[in-house]
Amino acid sequence: MLDATHRRLNRLTGAWVLVSPHRTARPWQGQVEDTAAPRLPDYDPECYLCPGNERAGGRRTPAYDGTFVFDNDFAALTPDVAPATSDPDGLLVAESQRGVCRVICYSPRHDLALGRLPADRIRAVIDTWADQYTELGGLDWVDWVQVFENRGAAMGASNPHPHGQIWAEERLPTEAVRELASQRAAAAAGGCLLCDYLAVEEADGARIVFRDEHVTVLVPFWAVWPFETLVLPRRHCGAVPDLDGTGRDALATALAELARRYDALFGVPFPYTMGLHQRPTDGDAHPEWHLHGHFYPPLLRSATVRKFMVGYELLAQPQRDITPESAAARLRGTVGRA
Repeated sequence: MLDATHRRLNRLTGAWVLVSPHRTARPWQGQVEDTAAPRLPDYDPECYLCPGNERAGGRRTPAYDGTFVFDNDFAALTPDVAPATSDPDGLLVAESQRGVCRVICYSPRHDLALGRLPADRIRAVIDTWADQYTELGGLDWVDWVQVFENRGAAMGASNPHPHGQIWAEERLPTEAVRELASQRAAAAAGGCLLCDYLAVEEADGARIVFRDEHVTVLVPFWAVWPFETLVLPRRHCGAVPDLDGTGRDALATALAELARRYDALFGVPFPYTMGLHQRPTDGDAHPEWHLHGHFYPPLLRSATVRKFMVGYELLAQPQRDITPESAAARLRGTVGRA
């Protein structure tokens, strides 16, 4: 059945994705991406994230030597919004949304993406994620802390300096609401959704990219993006602060390995959006929540052809051509070539 057109259920969100394996043979005369990646210097005097340089608005980035976190100069969310709702019982519903938006520079080096950082530097990034989650999630009005990174111009990154973002907000966003409902339902039935799912994937093996005793990286059965991956700690935990030193080291190794495999796949710096989904910080314990990381890269069949979410995807449901099994096999095949 999985060789013919079919659809798959995303057990985390309840959404369906249409899979059309035969479409990999279709011709392409659409947009072609530029593969010419400029060689970056280790320091760029024009980069507002490099140490010592002035940022937009007049603030200056200090001469940092590790990770550096600052409040976004152009934040999408701000903490000084008065609580308000509009027409809560009608058709035109709006409500206020407070938040904090921060930027995290992974390293003072302008040219070192996540996969090229030394292991201890990636571990420092993970420790910073944990600290920020604890600090921001500790605010009595913050219910959700979203760590994420957009890598590459194709994913909207406005600066090539290796960095990510942290948004904390007072209400759960849409994806968190969906994932929470699914994980709660599994817990009510006596299990953990992602623990049970991981056991099924490891028994099958077809979608596993790599794993060690602490972390498994796989292409999810319900993947939407061509080379989408899911990063799962093999021990049940809800957030990065729950990981001990060994677990954080293993996560650092997994992130570096995955980033290198992505770059090796088509021989270019691989664009992606990645993010961590950690348990909500709304005051409940959330024992049902299993920490996981999503990687959503847009490249489809080569370094120059990307996946677009248009037409049927916008109007009906997501659709993919490359099966998750073949995507995982290709990512496994990059081992030793990164």
